[in-house]
Amino acid sequence: MKNFALFGAAGYVAPRHMAAIRENGGNLVAAIDPSDSVGVLDTFFPKADFFVSFEQFERFAFKQKTTGTPIDFVSVCSPNYLHDTHCRFALQIGADAICEKPLVLYPHNLDRLEDAEKESGRRVNCILQLRLHPEILRLKHQILTAKDKFFRMKLSYITSRGNWYNVSWKGDDEKSGGVLFNIGIHFFDMLIFLFGQPTASTLNQYSNDTGSGVLEFSSARVEWFLSTNHTYLPQGHQSSTYRSIVIDDEEFEFSAGFTDLHAESYRSILEGRGFGIADVRPSVELVFSLRKMGLALSC
Repeated sequence: MKNFALFGAAGYVAPRHMAAIRENGGNLVAAIDPSDSVGVLDTFFPKADFFVSFEQFERFAFKQKTTGTPIDFVSVCSPNYLHDTHCRFALQIGADAICEKPLVLYPHNLDRLEDAEKESGRRVNCILQLRLHPEILRLKHQILTAKDKFFRMKLSYITSRGNWYNVSWKGDDEKSGGVLFNIGIHFFDMLIFLFGQPTASTLNQYSNDTGSGVLEFSSARVEWFLSTNHTYLPQGHQSSTYRSIVIDDEEFEFSAGFTDLHAESYRSILEGRGFGIADVRPSVELVFSLRKMGLALSC
């Protein structure tokens, strides 16, 4: 049985990681969050130690390392701007990191993480769950077998958020990376996974809650739209989230199948098939460049 610790236990995505740890036979021995609203731990790991102080958590983690029951993995579900620091902490205590998106907000931090991997002999694993989605894998096979075909795609993702969103760290561009990093990084990674490195990019719209643009690939042209603003939901749409991919005027259905992707991601990591820094680098560099364009537009 592998031992896990978790940063960001009170966050939105943390329960998915807790469920994935449990479903893969792991044991969450400790969790940390400055907020103590973590009753969700009772659902998954009621015996896990919990900390609101990093100093106490740090002492606990290093003590585990020296008492013969070390932490094997640290799951990082903290705010985006802390991911780099928390991943490096995982490596320092002799554990592998499992990090939510985005791994970092600045490409140069990927170099620092690679250096930390070499020094520690441990690994940073990235959650890129759309690469495991059955329909996305089917689409990739379709693209690979359709030689010399040029695809025209429209990608829309709207996940509406209330007024709390912009008050929280997620609404702070410096801490979240803005809408492109916060809700877009998985979709940009998915596009690179499907079509390879983009040859050109255009940003048409950028604000605190919405972004849109065009990505050109050697075999595809993708118009994309991302937003947390509910006013962009299609009229009559009953859910607060809307996902749509249209390829050559044909709707590609991928709204289902998301439930177990974190568990599958953990399974791959435990089997040594996880996605690493090299896998995540192209999407981080792309979104970083788009964000720079957006910040310039908004000045």
